[in-house]
Amino acid sequence: MQTRDSSAHALPHSDHGTPLRATVIWVVLIAATIVTWSVGESGASGPAIVGLLFAIAFGKGAMIILDYMALRRAPLMWPLLALGWMTLVCALIGIAYWKGLAA
Repeated sequence: MQTRDSSAHALPHSDHGTPLRATVIWVVLIAATIVTWSVGESGASGPAIVGLLFAIAFGKGAMIILDYMALRRAPLMWPLLALGWMTLVCALIGIAYWKGLAA
């Protein structure tokens, strides 16, 4: 029978990444947020801007799912499920935007 002690909850860095990686990703997320805010404040609009903002949002979501939710090394089903959900939501928002342009 296998027992679990308190050290069983401590995952090695290889499973969760390193503090340096988490810090770099955090800085990238902050920079992406500042870029998104700057684009919004500039008043830029149009399909190209929306595509840029979608790409930034998708990249940020992927980094959060894979690194901060620690799904990068999880069984394949979990990252695919989370990324698939995010892709579906982005696609639905994109379709709504496209339909709004056509109306």
